Amino acid sequence: MLSMNGTMRDNRIFIGLLLVFGLIRTAIADYNPIPSGSMHPTILEGDVVLVDRTAYDLKVPLTDRVIARLGEPKRSDIVTFYSPKDGARLIKRIVGLPGDIVEMRHKQLFINEKPASYVAASEFQETVAPGVNVPGVGLIELLDDHSHRIQWLSGVANASDFGPVAIPNEQFLMLGDNRDNSADSRYIGLVPRQALIGRAHHILVSAAIKDDWLPRLERFGQQLQ
Repeated sequence: MLSMNGTMRDNRIFIGLLLVFGLIRTAIADYNPIPSGSMHPTILEGDVVLVDRTAYDLKVPLTDRVIARLGEPKRSDIVTFYSPKDGARLIKRIVGLPGDIVEMRHKQLFINEKPASYVAASEFQETVAPGVNVPGVGLIELLDDHSHRIQWLSGVANASDFGPVAIPNEQFLMLGDNRDNSADSRYIGLVPRQALIGRAHHILVSAAIKDDWLPRLERFGQQLQ
């Protein structure tokens, strides 16, 4: 029978690789499987997104202790973070920055009293529960100089009006792109900077987990906008 020392010696390369991978994932680069539809149509259930943990802060591995600030979160960044409500790991889009005044009126965003622009792109049916489909409309939303896709659903309970909310220093207002089906800052509150994990930038792999589990090859490597 192999001794414990012998087992460790024989597997030291594998164990070392696991430790290196763990340190990289907790300090530099990470991946995040997507289980819900709160970021439709940008991110789908079954996507696995790549997350840059050094986009904003360099942290001590396995901790939230910040060693150095490396960048500032920008409006329209897609970020992963820990919910201030229950600590769950979420992914949303940054809409409100420190110093902003954010408001939503009948689903339309206003940033510092300037309305966001919208261009209708498509109409569709979305399944919100087994056997329950609701009509929706896909739009292009323009915030500052950045455009991205969002969607609105009909007949879904949602917070289509809020604010105005003044964003304090070191806090961010998050919204899901699926505006009528997202537990974001309208429900969980503003997100402190120390709760940010990193910026999501590409889809690594994707599978149709709500259907046949086949890979969606066209989404592999897709850049997130």
